[in-house]
Amino acid sequence: MKRLRLIPALLSLSLVACTTAAPPSGDGPLKIGYIGPLTGEASPYGVDTLNGVKLAVTEINAAGGVNGQEIQLIAEDGKCTGTEAAGAAQKLVHIDKVVAIIGGQCSGETLAAAPIAEAAKVVMISSLSSSPDVTTAGDFIFRDYPSDALKTKAMSNYLAEEGLSNVVTITENTDFAVAFRDSLAANLGGDDPFVLEETVEPNTKDFRSIITRLEDLEFDVFFPNGQTSATIGAMMQQLREQGYEQLAVSHDVAQDASLLEIAPEATAGMQAIGVPDVSSDSAFGKKFLETFSETQASLAFAAHAYDAANLLAEAIGAVGTEGEALRDYLYAHKGYEGVVGRFKFDDNGDVVGIPYVLYEAVDGVWTAKQDIAVD
Repeated sequence: MKRLRLIPALLSLSLVACTTAAPPSGDGPLKIGYIGPLTGEASPYGVDTLNGVKLAVTEINAAGGVNGQEIQLIAEDGKCTGTEAAGAAQKLVHIDKVVAIIGGQCSGETLAAAPIAEAAKVVMISSLSSSPDVTTAGDFIFRDYPSDALKTKAMSNYLAEEGLSNVVTITENTDFAVAFRDSLAANLGGDDPFVLEETVEPNTKDFRSIITRLEDLEFDVFFPNGQTSATIGAMMQQLREQGYEQLAVSHDVAQDASLLEIAPEATAGMQAIGVPDVSSDSAFGKKFLETFSETQASLAFAAHAYDAANLLAEAIGAVGTEGEALRDYLYAHKGYEGVVGRFKFDDNGDVVGIPYVLYEAVDGVWTAKQDIAVD
């Protein structure tokens, strides 16, 4: 566990945004940072999450800010790499003097930025990182997106229920993908949980030599474990080109809308396990699409970022900008009613309350197939 204490007085706080308790400190705007992939192959979910934060900030400022102070959003491109994210965190914390950070989005970004935020006692909320390693990243590190420790358990249970025991996977060597593979392997169990498991370097796009090795193997399901939709699309295209028709099951990275455009025929019937979708007809969906016209990856990703920004504003309005007070407020929260549902944080800063859904690619659209229980 990351922490052993809660301040009892916080348990009785009124959890209402922008209350009169403990106003933010200082004059001028409240500086809140953002870290996410704004360029490169991972940029679709960076753009969506940043736009979700922008929408929240615009609405908060239009309503008078947080106890009269406007929020100033400072966005940095983490490029889905630890090196870039660490540099971004150093700038946000030590130069811009932000009071909190929304990010990173890629797990590698969050894990690299976390020690910097932790040392400075700056609260960081990731709206998309799912690596199990984020659980122990620090006492000031939160996320409103569920850990893959749960998702891989849900995936292994689903495969077992469907009688799919022989799994082949190709894993991109990134913090997110490697941690997901390791967690899935633990949940599948046994000495050899995969009939074939191969790790490739980031941004690899030629998998033909690996796929050729499947000729002499019996397998039921292919798990393309990439960091971006471009990588997963290349895996799927080359798998189908060599004539393999086995079911493909992946994670929420595959739900990037661009995947079905990159390889429409190869991804037909593919499945993915991820968080519940957010309807374009919902109040949030309509506002988002009116403002930004379209999503690059997923409306759900934008919604998680929107909720993170609004929750941070609520916390600042209630207890001010001091890092320990913000941290304790979030740990003590009884449940935030967000666009993605009602959620809170456990003792490790991991989100509690977000379920999973099994999706299937049908006619070029990710379609919800069934709910997946989360133990």
